[in-house]
Amino acid sequence: MTSWVGRTAAEIAAAVREKRATPREVVAEHLERIERLDGRVGAFRVVRAEAALAEADEVASRGDLAELPLAGVPVAVKDNLAVRGESTRVGSAATPDTPAEEDHVTVARLRAAGAVVVGLTNVPELCIFGTTEGVLGTARNPWDLTRTAGGSSGGSAAAVAAGLVPIALGNDGMGSLRIPAANCGLVTIKPGHGVVPAGIGEGDWFGMSENGPLATTVEDARLMLSVLADTDAEAVGPETPAMRKIAVSLRSPLVGVTISGPYTTATRDAAGVLIKAGHQVRRADPPYPLSLSTTSLAHWTAGTAVDAHSLDPRLLTRRSRVHAAVGRRFVNGVRTGDSRERLRRRMEPFFEEYDVLLTPALARRSPKSVAWHERGWLANVLINTNYSPLTPPWNLTGWPAMSVPFGTLPSGAPAAVQLVGRPGSEATLLEVAEQLERLHPWQRTAPLD
Repeated sequence: MTSWVGRTAAEIAAAVREKRATPREVVAEHLERIERLDGRVGAFRVVRAEAALAEADEVASRGDLAELPLAGVPVAVKDNLAVRGESTRVGSAATPDTPAEEDHVTVARLRAAGAVVVGLTNVPELCIFGTTEGVLGTARNPWDLTRTAGGSSGGSAAAVAAGLVPIALGNDGMGSLRIPAANCGLVTIKPGHGVVPAGIGEGDWFGMSENGPLATTVEDARLMLSVLADTDAEAVGPETPAMRKIAVSLRSPLVGVTISGPYTTATRDAAGVLIKAGHQVRRADPPYPLSLSTTSLAHWTAGTAVDAHSLDPRLLTRRSRVHAAVGRRFVNGVRTGDSRERLRRRMEPFFEEYDVLLTPALARRSPKSVAWHERGWLANVLINTNYSPLTPPWNLTGWPAMSVPFGTLPSGAPAAVQLVGRPGSEATLLEVAEQLERLHPWQRTAPLD
């Protein structure tokens, strides 16, 4: 019997379209793996076993099966996006346990493409932090179960890295796709503003949050992005390989935060690979303003203040209550968008000179998987800032950014680099990521068995 666990989404969809596999057998095999392993990983809040098998049969009976780009592919959905018939809890006891009447538009697009939603994945409360644990579940890094998967799309990343699903849906407001992808050895792309419908929480964190894919290969990330963007796959590549001018920066955007040796080494090594691929690579730091730390904190907390305003604060954890309280004083100033526009104008000349920016994805390995939701607000802010200072600027600008696996940490877990581009450069970033993958391949899933 052919095993479909561990195959890419592209491979599974091709097999289903060509009748070499049925959606039911593919989904059933992944459900069995979820049942066997997720007690250790903690990726899922809800597993839709019975519903997923029924929906797999519906996919098999579709008259357009031979044209479906994600035919029969099991997917996981982050628990801040509506899935019809399931509650959307956003990691909190303060949210209503009421089934959604309709799918979020991105979920609907995945289903229309033939994907089968097998479950909803764990997130930190209100998707605030870069560690996924809380009253509804804890997601651990499949490469090192003593460490957090990251956040806030931690459950979705853990599900893919553990081989529980080939692809998953998440979103990114200050790094919430790129942080867990980097921790868990996955490919992700935070698309630029307006490429994929958002509709996340109460206003998309002022337009900074974007939905995107988590995958084990660039091909799968491109395929899923094309479905989410409702466009032909050709629109996001692959482009004809071309020489790109690439800036390499090892500097933290946030003053006082340093990048650890394994991540600077991974970035230097990735730069060497790109030089050999024919790109013009130069050391150059973007003109990060000194005010970036306060701008990031203001937007991060203000987004939470808006999301929490209708919830009972007594049902929120203390760190979330404090985060929202801090943010309330910033909401009006953040709404104007002035600080984000100033940052864009400051960065535009740099990206007129360089096609792509290459940086470390993280500053250091993921924190221990402990009950961070029971610890104080300042401890959470410091641990998040110190390990993930490199992602927030590109939510503030609204420009596309990727995390790509590259190298390993001393623990044996994956390291990763970040690729950033100007608006509309998603295809270029995917092309560069694909060159890194081809010239320096990575192990696609964690060795859990």
